[in-house]
Amino acid sequence: MPLTDLPPEVLDHILGYVDPEDLFRIPRICKRLYHAIQDNAPLFMSIYLRHLDTPPKAFIEWKEGLRDLVRLKVLCKRDSDDDKKDELSFVYKAVTRLLRNASTEGAQGLTAKLPESRNADLLAQIFSSESNQSAFLCRSYIYERARAELFFRENPDGGEFTHLRGPSTRDNHLSAHLHCLYGVPRLYAYPYPRRQTRQTMIHPFACSKVYDLRQHTDKSKWGPFRNDGSMDVDWEKVEAIMIVLGANMENMGISALDMCKNFCSTPFAGTWPNSWISPHNHLPPGEPDPLEHLDPYGITGVWLRVVCFLDYTDFFAYNFHAANLPDPLIPRPAINYGQATRLILMRIFVTSVEKPGESDGQELPVVHFKGISRSLDQAFDENADSDIRGSVRLTPEGEVRWTTYSIFGGVERWRSESIQVGGVRSAKGVLGHWFDTDFDPRGPVGPTAFWKVSDKHSPNNSAGREEHDILAGMDLLAGADEAIEDEEGDEDISSDEEDTGNPSEILIPEA
Repeated sequence: MPLTDLPPEVLDHILGYVDPEDLFRIPRICKRLYHAIQDNAPLFMSIYLRHLDTPPKAFIEWKEGLRDLVRLKVLCKRDSDDDKKDELSFVYKAVTRLLRNASTEGAQGLTAKLPESRNADLLAQIFSSESNQSAFLCRSYIYERARAELFFRENPDGGEFTHLRGPSTRDNHLSAHLHCLYGVPRLYAYPYPRRQTRQTMIHPFACSKVYDLRQHTDKSKWGPFRNDGSMDVDWEKVEAIMIVLGANMENMGISALDMCKNFCSTPFAGTWPNSWISPHNHLPPGEPDPLEHLDPYGITGVWLRVVCFLDYTDFFAYNFHAANLPDPLIPRPAINYGQATRLILMRIFVTSVEKPGESDGQELPVVHFKGISRSLDQAFDENADSDIRGSVRLTPEGEVRWTTYSIFGGVERWRSESIQVGGVRSAKGVLGHWFDTDFDPRGPVGPTAFWKVSDKHSPNNSAGREEHDILAGMDLLAGADEAIEDEEGDEDISSDEEDTGNPSEILIPEA
């Protein structure tokens, strides 16, 4: 019996096993198959769910989603970078849609588990191609600068060079955002191994953006926001932060640790909303605090933090030495100074929930928190630890903004402004800048990130046991876990510790 003579329900069942790439070719065969497929929403839904995740929301444009999937696969198979560069806007739209509709169920991974997502696996496979990385992930301003693709001309008086191209373009920002969602920093200007040399390292160019005080203004709140007062995220700033932290963590050998893999070693690791899954969800939960029911961001728990900083002498010379004072439109020179990196374990909990302010996104409340932070590499130095407080809210464009204050001796010393990559409750974590709480125009500033590694609750509320397991898995200094466990159950943030009062401590911030 010819296929076209089958009953409609049987034909639909057979067509449901067709690959998406073939589905849109079949209607060209004959009118019978054209009408069997055209506007057949149940069929498109069946094929979509056979190949991709079930979206968190019930309604989706199934046909459009499949069509975008096919187009994404086809153009990403092109051999030449130049043949697909013009498709950046579409690729950005397709990737963000797949992540927005990624699974939030199931679990994989040893710690800080991720949902089992076919969408994320598909994107990781597509962007494993060096050609696709070059065409779509390495197109921001700092990559173009590292490849010497920006144009300069000499001033009439000679010596200085004037930047000709102007500020970053929309394509620069889209590429930077895609790179942040990809989550694994590309540390060379070219992703092809044969072109990865000392001269093509991207880290010095990212440092020149992160440590340039001109990037930190009142309009940007000194955070990873645009310098126009809009509070829109500047994804090129976030990308530079990710590169600097990723390179420093790789140099220290900690990027391969289980607690750090999701942050800097696994592509598309939880860069979508609600991708955080507790590694302890198989255990009977303790009694949650009533405020936790009102917290949409999942704040309460244990977070691992990384902070990097320059020696202040290098930082000051870089920003204020006469030789490093170019025109405002010209970036500062690339730098490859040595940096210090500190790992910090934070335990925080919700203290209050309030309505959003006029300048905040209105979809979710503002949630305040406090807690303690414990340096893992200086666990026995009292001055290396601090109390911490902060808040989480939405920006006007709907991104998740974190503000933290590190408190020494009851005095707020360091502040950070950050963005949660992937949205609310994403497993990827938070990236931003730390700086002086009084916005000192002389600095210092630097990059920071933190991501959740554990929830608060476990059997008998023995959350201290969780930190013990975390630190044991990371093979860090013995004794740090006992130090934090000593703080367990103490929700009153102490303010009677000695303030450092030591200028050298400025070089060791806990933002």
